[in-house]
Amino acid sequence: MLAPTPPLTPRILIRTAATPSTKDAAIREAAQLLVAAGCIDPAYEASMLRREAVANTYLGHGVVIPHGMVDDRALVRESGLAVLQVPGGVAWHDGQDAHLVVAIAAQSDTHITVLRRLTRLIQDEARLERLRTTGDAAEIAAALAEDGAVSGSAGPAADLAQSFAWTVDYPTGLHARPASAWVEAARASPARIQVRHGAEVADAKNLIALLQLGLRAGDEAVISAEGDDAPAALARLKAVVTGLSAGEKAAVARAAEAAAKAAAPVAGWNPADPCQVIPGIGASPGLAIGPIHILGPTEVAVPDEPEPLTSGGDRLHAALESTAAQLKALADDTGRRLGQADAGIFKAQADLIADTDLITLACQLMVEGHGVAYAWHRAVERMAGQLSALGNPVLAARAADLRDVGRRVLAQIDPALQAGHALPDAPCLLLSPDLAPSDTAGLDPARVLGLATAQGGPTSHTAILARTLGIPSMVAAGPGLLALSAGKTAILDGTTGRLYVDPSARDLASAQAWRDALRATQEAEARERGLPARTRDGHALAIGANVNTPDQVPFALSQGAEGVGLMRTEFLFLERGETPGEDDQYATYRAMLEALRGRPLIVRALDIGGDKQVPHLALPKEENPFLGVRGARLLLRRPDLMEPQLRALYRAAKDGVPADAPGGKDAPLSIMFPMITSVPEVLALRDACERIRAEIAAPAVPLGIMIEVPAAAIQADALAAHCDFFSIGTNDLTQYALAIDRQNTELAPEADSLHPAMLRLVRMTCEGAARHGRFVGVCGGIAGDPFGAGLLAGLGVHELSMTPRDLPAVKAHLRAASLAELKALALDACAQPDAAAVRALDRSSGDRAGARS
Repeated sequence: MLAPTPPLTPRILIRTAATPSTKDAAIREAAQLLVAAGCIDPAYEASMLRREAVANTYLGHGVVIPHGMVDDRALVRESGLAVLQVPGGVAWHDGQDAHLVVAIAAQSDTHITVLRRLTRLIQDEARLERLRTTGDAAEIAAALAEDGAVSGSAGPAADLAQSFAWTVDYPTGLHARPASAWVEAARASPARIQVRHGAEVADAKNLIALLQLGLRAGDEAVISAEGDDAPAALARLKAVVTGLSAGEKAAVARAAEAAAKAAAPVAGWNPADPCQVIPGIGASPGLAIGPIHILGPTEVAVPDEPEPLTSGGDRLHAALESTAAQLKALADDTGRRLGQADAGIFKAQADLIADTDLITLACQLMVEGHGVAYAWHRAVERMAGQLSALGNPVLAARAADLRDVGRRVLAQIDPALQAGHALPDAPCLLLSPDLAPSDTAGLDPARVLGLATAQGGPTSHTAILARTLGIPSMVAAGPGLLALSAGKTAILDGTTGRLYVDPSARDLASAQAWRDALRATQEAEARERGLPARTRDGHALAIGANVNTPDQVPFALSQGAEGVGLMRTEFLFLERGETPGEDDQYATYRAMLEALRGRPLIVRALDIGGDKQVPHLALPKEENPFLGVRGARLLLRRPDLMEPQLRALYRAAKDGVPADAPGGKDAPLSIMFPMITSVPEVLALRDACERIRAEIAAPAVPLGIMIEVPAAAIQADALAAHCDFFSIGTNDLTQYALAIDRQNTELAPEADSLHPAMLRLVRMTCEGAARHGRFVGVCGGIAGDPFGAGLLAGLGVHELSMTPRDLPAVKAHLRAASLAELKALALDACAQPDAAAVRALDRSSGDRAGARS
């Protein structure tokens, strides 16, 4: 029925009881009303359909606002609105049904008044319900004509036709992750579903509305539904609601268990008085004391720059879509590395920004004349403030999530609004969700006394860089780390992986004395760092440093390095926006040789893959990159990457290595290849090296391989027949031997390179190399741990390479022992049942800190 309406500007036409079969049919029907009224050129209909293809115009609560593309505004002859009432609903987008289709044609901003009324109207669900079915077009027009605030529905909250009651038994109440699961289950049904707590009612398909109920453990909730599929929908939702209980209780139990473990004494400094303890994993040794600073985005002033609603809506929609894609990628990556429980954080954040109330509020603010960035920011702050005001600490954390994801969207709307990071002027203990290696590398040790991250693992590149900088660090501390209050004094033990918050004055004095004694020990070790690592019974080990660039060599030598046991050439690729050419690489390798002045240099060929991805190489996306094309596998498939690097290396050898230079582990230049798993790979790489060496007429240099996968360790004797040396990468070998992703926060405590299985693989490698007279080095993390270095020496390793700051302590530890003692200790360690038992054999940690207590 097409009915006349009261005078209204712009013109408005209303058709009640419409029955379009599809979204496109609804848009066409509304467009034809506008065409018939002379408001639009017939071509504008196609523009409205194109607009819907690029952006969802669902405003919320069954109201949609289709309109044309901004560039087609010239096709609008006269401003007008066509309202199509669809009592039975028409499917619109992702399970959303439209009941009021408000098609907009506007030459200028004359439709803003109506949109303002619409955004207010959709907050009155009871009235909207009447408008869906009324046969009186004048009632719809009157609703659109009201400028006053919409009043709420009268009377007590009522349940829908079918319902069930449930007492909340989630120990921490209804927080974001279980609420997100509720929303997902509810959205799978076309039925209307609501949740009531007392007089408060929330749409079960709306995450923020659910959270705003503030449901706590023990609260009574009534979940009800009506419409098609209501019984089945309620049954499915009930299964989800009750099925989550066991997991929620288990999560609380795990947290309690972790708290109990955190309170247990550790081998190192321990507080005498009670204080809050946050457990993690030690990533960089040392004790740091200072005020806590939570690293978060700085506040950004969001300008209010109004623009036409159509273009603003397009920008907001594009920003939401881009952010949703980011969050999906984060969820996928986190699910792979840390498990689906942690990935749920990002899935819940995606639900937060898809919330119709939030989007509606942002649209309302835009309708009122505000710019899109300002409107979005204000909407987020208003919703987050409502969650914070509920007084529930769990929901307050969700408010922080909303603000965090809101900032992501804001940066998509306008990159200039990307929030940066700010540090206080005074030195601090820096707490962060995680840090990228580039962020860590830029930290100033004078301002950052210690570093703790909620995520990450002890063998991540962030942890490695923290050790390089000499910053005591812990990782994998969990989300509770970020809930601490900034400014509180804390003690961070990077050796044991503990953060002690708000310690007593007695414990502060004790920790300071421990730290001072540790520094004295380190200074004594540093004074003798130039001495060789020769055991008491005369066995010498070669000691090298792990470096990335020539400018790091002087510091490594100053710490006692006898050469470079690992040059990571991937940093030449990671730290620039394009692939370095042959001449660029040659200059770097020559500079390394010159800086070392004849000392040994072992260069690792490009090691890309796994957690080291280089965007400008355009490598294919892999489901599991750690088990994919990385290291030597990539080099053999990409001669465009391998051959320029080998040419640059052999040119450097020709120009920078004397003809009478020594060989073996004392060679001025050696090349080693990563991720080797088979003899054919070694032969193919040797053939490539020999062909390029002959072309350049360069001298031969030792060619070695990395032992990073169990297959290589197991067949070390076969591989040793075709290469000159081995270098064991204990970080990767640990993750492959134990089947634990080195980035997995939940499993990080178990990814211990001193696991007996790991030690046996090292022993097997040394035995295989010995059959062919090859030397074995280790350039992984445990080479820089004094106790680990002693075990490696006892297992038969000849050379150890590590972060430069670890050199003095390792050399001192080896000088204090005899090879016979180290061999006996290594034999005992290989017989232990687990890594904890191996570490219990360490007598040096207490001795080394003896003066510390």
